[in-house]
Amino acid sequence: MLTIEHLSFGYRRKDNPVLRDINLTLEQGEIGVLLGRNGTGKTTLFQNILGLHKPFGGRITLDGEDLVHMSRRKRAGRIAYVPQSIQFGELTVFDSILMGRISYFGVVATKEDYRMVEKVMKDMELEDLALRNAEELSGGEKQKVAIARALVQQPKLLILDEPTGNLDLANEQLILKEARILAEEQKISVLCSLHDINQALAFGDRFFLMKDGVIRYQGDSDCITEAVMKDVFDVEVEMMKYKGKTFILGGNV
Repeated sequence: MLTIEHLSFGYRRKDNPVLRDINLTLEQGEIGVLLGRNGTGKTTLFQNILGLHKPFGGRITLDGEDLVHMSRRKRAGRIAYVPQSIQFGELTVFDSILMGRISYFGVVATKEDYRMVEKVMKDMELEDLALRNAEELSGGEKQKVAIARALVQQPKLLILDEPTGNLDLANEQLILKEARILAEEQKISVLCSLHDINQALAFGDRFFLMKDGVIRYQGDSDCITEAVMKDVFDVEVEMMKYKGKTFILGGNV
């Protein structure tokens, strides 16, 4: 379980904080979605969880372990991250994905490491690209490789920053399907940011709506209302339910 309590962060202490009194709980095997306009602090919150920034105050724990003071190597064995901007260096697709296992093998990969890479590549439909230079792939293909690298890491927490941004519809569905399988079968918590609200509603279990560095609303899909959308995104929308699912109509968020 990921728990964030009263977290605050700013790039300089004399400036106004970028994140203010953030409180968030994500259960094991649960998919949480961060929603909010660009610049509201979603990526900065991810960076605090990953240890790329150190909060001014508050606590971040994963299964009771303190992430703020955890070593980077130890944290890498617990959290996998797929950023918006992806670089692999001069590695093949296979080797790029294998690097997700480095916290397990350290120097020399084992048969189990190779088996895990082969399985994920098959699941992600990447086998035909195995020997290609990962840097020469399209943006969408790179995104799939980055997510495959995260999956072989077998983390306790998977963080996805706009994971479907460069993908076509078929690959969007594939990525979200694999993340759902990971959460349900391996009980891994998934925290992601998405722009497409309807996609988020179909994918997420819990929702955290951010504005001006604060989580203003959180809960299941019932917390997303027309009034909330107006407050967070400043857009007028209509909402409807069909076959037990909620859909957003109108507006451009």
